Amino acid sequence: MDTQNRWLLPEGIEEILPPHAARLDRLCRNIIDLHAGWGYQLVIPPLVEFLESLLTGTGSDLDLQTFKLTDQLSGRLLGIRADTTPQVARIDAHNLKRETPTRLCYLGSVLHTRPSDTGGTRSPLQVGAELYGHQGTESDAEILSLMLETLRVAGVPDVHVDIGHVGIYQALVKQANLDADLEARLFSALQRKAGAEINALAGDGMLPAGLCDLFSVLAGAYGDIAELADFEKPLAAAGAEVKRCLADLRRVAESVMKRLPDAPLQFDLAELRGYHYHTGIVFAAYVPGKGQGIAFGGRYDAIGRAFGRARPATGFSADIKTLLALSTGDGPEQPGIFAPSSEDPGLLNLVESLRQKGERVICELPGQKGSARDMGCDRRLEKKDGKWQVVEIGE
Repeated sequence: MDTQNRWLLPEGIEEILPPHAARLDRLCRNIIDLHAGWGYQLVIPPLVEFLESLLTGTGSDLDLQTFKLTDQLSGRLLGIRADTTPQVARIDAHNLKRETPTRLCYLGSVLHTRPSDTGGTRSPLQVGAELYGHQGTESDAEILSLMLETLRVAGVPDVHVDIGHVGIYQALVKQANLDADLEARLFSALQRKAGAEINALAGDGMLPAGLCDLFSVLAGAYGDIAELADFEKPLAAAGAEVKRCLADLRRVAESVMKRLPDAPLQFDLAELRGYHYHTGIVFAAYVPGKGQGIAFGGRYDAIGRAFGRARPATGFSADIKTLLALSTGDGPEQPGIFAPSSEDPGLLNLVESLRQKGERVICELPGQKGSARDMGCDRRLEKKDGKWQVVEIGE
């Protein structure tokens, strides 16, 4: 590398500078405090693990996103985590081994080989919460409510959440008895809500007409809780499993609305993100003007099996850097108080007292360049009538 370019960082890797870093830190603390208030205990998994552990369960879809390296001590392959969820599942299943419902939260950097969208970061600061050991819709509603509260605390405006249930699609696919190639084509059409492509499969004799109609309903099933009945009626012929999934969706939405009456919920029955590892309710949060979701969650009951203890599980995660970029809250950094260079005991005591009250006090260094204003201070300490006092700095 040319010596003139040694300051460059890899594409998609960024550093966070003041005052942005201070805002990010405050947001991190506020979110962890929020989660703690809901009973979620903080865990701090390692940044690096043996590769097979990271790619177990939900991690199997993360192979291409995971940086790999060889451990010089064991000779085994290591991975730098691309998602914290598998690690927390390992902690619940193998380390904690609790019988009671377990609520865990986490916050830490993950690393991706490629950004999730053009110009995006490859080093998200991931925050999330997981609830293990409960099968019912009540835990799904709790996690979804906590995700919405997290976005509120982050100051993200104009959020809406799409909710789906992968069990509906799974039940219909099982009835259709599709081969892998045809299912892949159908899955792709549903993700793009391409009703014409779904109908073409029936026209070619590849999909029974009755099931084609049901898949077409999924492709267009989008609306609020008042419109859910419009989707339930045509899907009633799909069988008991589909009815159960629809009932679960309604119960989760109604429960969330009781906690958060203004919750911006929309049903999207073609929402199949994470289909290969999710087992029930799935949801994603979006804001206008941003094509990618900003927070994701859902149920993945089989995640702990690979670690020797399968427990029901539901959770969500988000990138705090993204949330901060969208936030309209938390204004500029608090101005400081400038203290002159002195070892006067009265001055030192006052500086300590002000800091304990939450003030930001910056002490002058002998011979330094720059004024108090240059140091981000709007007040200074001056000695008047033998007593140190805080005074405003004039324009």
